[in-house]
Amino acid sequence: MDSISVPEVTLKPSDRKMPMLGLGTSASPFSGSESTKLAILQAIELGYRHFDTASLYQTEQPLGDATAEALSLGIIKSRDELFISSKLWCSDAHHELVVPALQKSLHNLQLEYLDLYVIHWPVSSKPGSNEFPIKKEDFLPMDFKSVWEAMEECQTLGLTKSIGVSNFSCKKLSEILATAKIPPAVNQVEMSPLWQQNKLREFCNENGILVTAYAPLGARGTIWSSNRVMECEVLKGIAEAKGKTVAQVCLRWEFEQGVTVVVKSFNKERMKENLEIFNWELSEEESKKISEIPQSRGCVGEDYISRNGPIKTIEELWDGEI
Repeated sequence: MDSISVPEVTLKPSDRKMPMLGLGTSASPFSGSESTKLAILQAIELGYRHFDTASLYQTEQPLGDATAEALSLGIIKSRDELFISSKLWCSDAHHELVVPALQKSLHNLQLEYLDLYVIHWPVSSKPGSNEFPIKKEDFLPMDFKSVWEAMEECQTLGLTKSIGVSNFSCKKLSEILATAKIPPAVNQVEMSPLWQQNKLREFCNENGILVTAYAPLGARGTIWSSNRVMECEVLKGIAEAKGKTVAQVCLRWEFEQGVTVVVKSFNKERMKENLEIFNWELSEEESKKISEIPQSRGCVGEDYISRNGPIKTIEELWDGEI
């Protein structure tokens, strides 16, 4: 089976190379360890080298098993060929729990280091309550300074090559940057042709932070599942004219924006199709049509707000970026 080579981008400040297209492993409901492991193994055979997991997803262990098997089968020669990222869950987002949480993820993944470790959401919850959805009474304000110091410690200890955040607004990123000794390398956020994140991307660009797009196709098969991206008439028209799928048009558009993309599919044909976006391009007119699509968030994040705080409204969660 011929594998496709995915272009890479260099992360600051570590100079670690990150493949611009990766495989997401979040699924609701969880699809089971063995089927997840087999899908990841197929993805490695097809040419995927960037894999995104999280302690919440229950996919760290099958990803670790797939990595070990890929090595033993000789599909990859070294763990260094892979870029693996995981995330710190809200209940572990407390200074003293960050390093142990990463060590637990590494144990599940059977790895000595991650390539990227990110804070999953900009809110903490009661320690020990590792669940989703989080009980409204368990939410706590995140001490950005002390949690980020612990993230920096993870990198200093060599447990991860890079550190970053996920679902952070410009304002919340500014709070991290104000005290950071090591700035975030990545901000992983929802981004698609229907939610283009222009303001956030400009801010991240100015501050040397790479944007990674999740839900680039609208996140079908997740908790906040939506078909709105795949059913968009503008995207359907472009796909038909180019002889491509709507998914390919979305992923190509993301790639042309200079962001990295994490796309979730465990279907072998779709995994293959999603990689076939690097040898053609969108015309100026097609890009213009996409830039004019009406914008709205898919994942509004209502699971992270509580009447009792610390984040009481959607407006507060995204600091007006809605």
